[in-house]
Amino acid sequence: MAPAPRPRHASAQPPPVERVGAGWLRRDAERIAGALPPLLAEAERLAASVTAGVHGRRRAGPGETFWQFRAAQPGDPHQAVDWRRSARSEQMFVREMEWEAAQTVSIWSDDALAMDFRSDRATRTKAERAALLAMALGVLLIRGGERVGLLGGDAARPASGETQLMRMGAVLTGARAERPDFGVPPRAEYARGGRAVFLSDFMGPREEIFPSLVRAAEAGVSGAYVQIVDRAEETFPFDGRLIFESMGRDVKFETDRARGLQAAYRERLAERRRDLERMARRCGWRCLIHRTDESPRKALLWLYATLAGGRR
Repeated sequence: MAPAPRPRHASAQPPPVERVGAGWLRRDAERIAGALPPLLAEAERLAASVTAGVHGRRRAGPGETFWQFRAAQPGDPHQAVDWRRSARSEQMFVREMEWEAAQTVSIWSDDALAMDFRSDRATRTKAERAALLAMALGVLLIRGGERVGLLGGDAARPASGETQLMRMGAVLTGARAERPDFGVPPRAEYARGGRAVFLSDFMGPREEIFPSLVRAAEAGVSGAYVQIVDRAEETFPFDGRLIFESMGRDVKFETDRARGLQAAYRERLAERRRDLERMARRCGWRCLIHRTDESPRKALLWLYATLAGGRR
């Protein structure tokens, strides 16, 4: 698929690689210390905005936390009947406890160069929005007792607890020395029966992206794709003579009439989305389109509900 359009004068260059000197440790430490707390704080605020009404795993099973009463059915053991609740009714009731087995969720947040795109009307890049959603989802899941892994870094092994959240934050705020133009979900050892969430623009070569999606499904996991886009990538508000370049400048296209490309570009984008939706249906996953000028809370609510619904 064609890369996201961007005029030459607005092209973003990859940050220069710093030369290693005597003060590298302090500079890196200050960089990490300065970037991680704001991301974690924002992710915690976002997670807190969706926790109202959320109640654990919402599934009956072995555990010590009360979930609900339900009408007794033939085959229920005598000791499961709640006699105090049943005494207030002509019907017998069973007291159900909440299932407490931890779920495993793997998250991929695309940090390829294409995710650095940000139009003049957007406040965040696609990569920044993906990182925020990944971190906020991790906060929600880990503090709900689940095990979470962030694919493609030191936090890839699913774990729970605040230490794992700090690992995730360090990966999401860190910088890779080399980044491709477009991202592809990395090969990973998924926990069979677990869940996965992929956050990306999914605009790279089809022959690279879709096989990786199939591999995840074949590993026995289900989950969701979230295609994160800038509004300008949908509306194509370009006209006149322009040079379009991929963020890494590996792909370049020059035209004298940018407006004339609009219809073909939009059709290519629509085709990619149809492919994603077909792949999601084929694999038993779900797919969401999220724009960087929309509230991240909307996408986080959808993700949490999707993962919770998959356990029922």
